[in-house]
Amino acid sequence: MPTLLVIDDEESILHAFRRAFRPPDFELHAASTAAQGLDLLAKVRPDVVILDIHLPDSSGLDTFDHVRTAEPKTPIVLITGHGTTDLAIEAIKRGAYDYLLKPLELPTLRDLVTRAAATSRLTRVPAVIPDVEPAPERADLLLGKCPAMQEVYKAVGRVAGTDATVLILGESGTGKELVARAVYRHSRRADKPFLAINCAAIPETLLESELFGHERGAFTGADRQRVGKFEQANGGTVFLDEVGDMTPLTQTKVLRLLQEQAFERVGGTQTVRTDVRVIAATNADLEAMVGDGRFRADLFFRLNVFAIRLPPLRSRGADVPLLVDHYVRRFGKELGRPVQAITDEAANLLREYPWPGNVRELQSAVKQAILHMKGGVLTADALPSAVAAGDPLVRTPAPPPSVAGSLFDWERYVMDHVRKGSNDLYASALELMEREVIVRVLKLTGGNQLRASEILGITRGSLRHKLRTLNISVGKSVWSDDDAAE
Repeated sequence: MPTLLVIDDEESILHAFRRAFRPPDFELHAASTAAQGLDLLAKVRPDVVILDIHLPDSSGLDTFDHVRTAEPKTPIVLITGHGTTDLAIEAIKRGAYDYLLKPLELPTLRDLVTRAAATSRLTRVPAVIPDVEPAPERADLLLGKCPAMQEVYKAVGRVAGTDATVLILGESGTGKELVARAVYRHSRRADKPFLAINCAAIPETLLESELFGHERGAFTGADRQRVGKFEQANGGTVFLDEVGDMTPLTQTKVLRLLQEQAFERVGGTQTVRTDVRVIAATNADLEAMVGDGRFRADLFFRLNVFAIRLPPLRSRGADVPLLVDHYVRRFGKELGRPVQAITDEAANLLREYPWPGNVRELQSAVKQAILHMKGGVLTADALPSAVAAGDPLVRTPAPPPSVAGSLFDWERYVMDHVRKGSNDLYASALELMEREVIVRVLKLTGGNQLRASEILGITRGSLRHKLRTLNISVGKSVWSDDDAAE
């Protein structure tokens, strides 16, 4: 029977633990202060420790250090109601078994504790977390509390302390460079250069020179030697954004760089050696590009050592109000137009909009709204027309294949996501099923949205929102008279 020690000053949390972790499955010991917890630690030697970051008599981080010193092989799960991105990353980076935000989902927590206890003798790792202050308002801040973003933070924590090449995947505007900078900030190369280059924004003829430099006379206009990004960043990190847009020649040279940490400048014969970590990002399907010969398979394997997949904003739920609040404060200050209030109508429109351009589109919308607002109040009429109308100019990407029929291979679907390093499998599968149910009900009702919404048990407005976010097209030929009349 696994022994569990919970140290938390919230009686409601302790009560929930006592109900969820009862004999004969678990032996639970609970403490509401650090002193009580450390006393119990010495007496019961638990298999797993659940520790709140904030305790009344001591910093939870200090208590964490005491637990680590006394029981260096005991898995520690940190919980908090006031987490920061940096703390989540550092928790995993330094070896904490896991890091969870309140409110806790007890079934998930029970499964986590069970796994930690069952494998503790094999996987217990000492963990140290420095005292991390709340994250400042900065342009490179990662924000989000949804489960998918928490997994992103944990992935950053796992890979940041290594020199492994990282491939960041996600739709345009999801924040791939922010993740790259987070990996860099938490790496051993953080005091060395971080140089970013967008492979899609530079003409083919210049990209090779930008990355590798050139010698004098290498081409018309090359009147002096130029040092490229890989040479400038020696000891640091190079971020290759939109790596799928590289030419075959550049792909070949990047492959050599990854293999040998060596290259020649354009027009040169002397081998230049450098020590750089490469982080790449793309919104393209590199595997498909490999399949049709547009991207080198050997380079793909070199880049895809550790993949981090970013969720689209439309699947991040309650993160949208969090992001809106952050950017309202940040851009209000930057533009010299502080926002005193946001009307309910404007807040609802921002929350319900599908954001096909993801966080980048949200940033732009907030900026526009601040510039158009009157009297310090952000109203609906200050929002961009697409947001106000709930009708994006750019549509969301095509949905995944239909799950129609009983022969849909869920095992293959899951394994494909695991193989690709997915961190949004749950959300993706739900979206897949949700789309299929809605499509089937619409077919059953002949496209009558009112009847379909009644069968589904949602409002007509919610149904229309889902039609937009899931990219479901309802042809006019199947619309009923009451829908067509509108």
